[in-house]
Amino acid sequence: MERLAGKIILLWGWRRALAAFLAGVVLVLTQAPYDFFAAGFVAFSVLVWLLDGATADRPRGLLRGLRPAFATGYWFGLGYFVAGLWWIGAAFLVDAESYAWALPIGVLGLPVYLSLFYGLAAALARLFWSDGIGRIAALAAAFGVAEWLRGFVLTGFPWNAVGYGVMPVPLLMQPVQAVGMTGMNVLAVFAFSLPALLAGRRHLASGLAALLVLAFGQVGFGYYRMSAPEPAGRQLDVRILQTGEDQAEKWNAERRQEIFRSLLEQTAAPSTDGKPRPMLILWPETTVPYLLTQDGGAVTALAEALTEGQTLIAGAVRVEGAQTDKPLYYNSAIAIDDRGEIVDAVDKVHLVPGGEYLPLESIFAMMGIEQIVAGPNNFEAGAARHPIPAAGVGLVPFICYEVIFGEELYRDVRSGDVLVNLTNDGWFGDTPGPYQHFRQAQVRAVENGMPLLRSANGGISAAVDSRGRIVDAFRLDAAGVLDATITVPNERIQAFGNPQINGLGLLGAFALLALGLHVRHRLRTN
Repeated sequence: MERLAGKIILLWGWRRALAAFLAGVVLVLTQAPYDFFAAGFVAFSVLVWLLDGATADRPRGLLRGLRPAFATGYWFGLGYFVAGLWWIGAAFLVDAESYAWALPIGVLGLPVYLSLFYGLAAALARLFWSDGIGRIAALAAAFGVAEWLRGFVLTGFPWNAVGYGVMPVPLLMQPVQAVGMTGMNVLAVFAFSLPALLAGRRHLASGLAALLVLAFGQVGFGYYRMSAPEPAGRQLDVRILQTGEDQAEKWNAERRQEIFRSLLEQTAAPSTDGKPRPMLILWPETTVPYLLTQDGGAVTALAEALTEGQTLIAGAVRVEGAQTDKPLYYNSAIAIDDRGEIVDAVDKVHLVPGGEYLPLESIFAMMGIEQIVAGPNNFEAGAARHPIPAAGVGLVPFICYEVIFGEELYRDVRSGDVLVNLTNDGWFGDTPGPYQHFRQAQVRAVENGMPLLRSANGGISAAVDSRGRIVDAFRLDAAGVLDATITVPNERIQAFGNPQINGLGLLGAFALLALGLHVRHRLRTN
């Protein structure tokens, strides 16, 4: 192991960049749908050794001295994000004639930007580098900072945060309720990097001990949470539609009636396998092929499809100021009661840049660019999110990728009972994207101690309990209705306080540990 580490430490130039890039590619194997968490030990051990050798020959100033470390982290991130997000390119091929030109922007542009955060993490870690386990703590704290920043800088995109790689099953997800994703990111990087200590005897015993403590602690905590008595609660019978509509046909005016008729038939169909009549019905994001407020016939048809006491939560486009020169469109979750009346709506707050709105729109308009990803229109952001009362519970809707923003979600669900995720993953076909999206939604249920109902066009639709266990789900390529019963706890229990605050506290503890060991190292070597 020492010989291998020595060869990696001495790499330079393009060989160092290639090694970092390939280590990032390997790290992707920890994420869904691969779930090979052992790959993280290889990826981060290589990164530690590369950073051991990331020193400038004649450093002049602090920033110049950190350039090799930044470059190493940047190439590591580029490998991770290119290999982990290549599937975004599928969205540009739905209407290839109009949008294929933008394929490089999605496949390479986003990873080029996101890699800056990992370059920052590597440079920050190298600033407090020491020997032995101290450098492992520095790297964990630095990546914790980088992943935290990735959640909100320039609207944020915390997709495939490192911490998801140590949570492939509900048993291992449970600690996220205590320390949030920030804490899980720190612990994951720390654990993944510890095998780098095998290349030297110093701190080897303490490193292996720390790894065993983390592993047994995660499994033990998961077992404790999973074996605890089920919370008292109400039973909620729900029907989830997974439509599987072809994105190229979805907004075809000639097919609107056919699509809508199919939705109504599935909504009104008898319950499957003798299950109770569902009181709540979910349609995926932007499923309704009409502007409901402008089509009285569609609303009437909905009233006929729903029976007494049923509520439909439908993903639809909502318009304001339809009679003006510039109407405003919203990507919304609309609640419709058994009389066919629209009783509530929640607009999507966190829009997708380039897909649902165009940043710097006036500049791009002069170039003739109105939107990067094919869609019916550009959307306005909703002002706020609130629970929708339906079927005796409070439903908190999150549309599409809003569900990946753990801090925002935790803030908005406090007065609700059930997480609802309406999404349209049909843009991405049979790629890793829908699996990764579902995994992050599943972790949100555990993090908040709340059940999750997910309706997706093109998969993966599911009912998930408050501990992340899948009650029932559709496979990715399925289409139809999913009837399920979930338990809605009478009281949302956060036994460990605010996981977002706890996670930042854990990050601070690792930062202090890294700083202390760095200072001791400098005093010993000077």
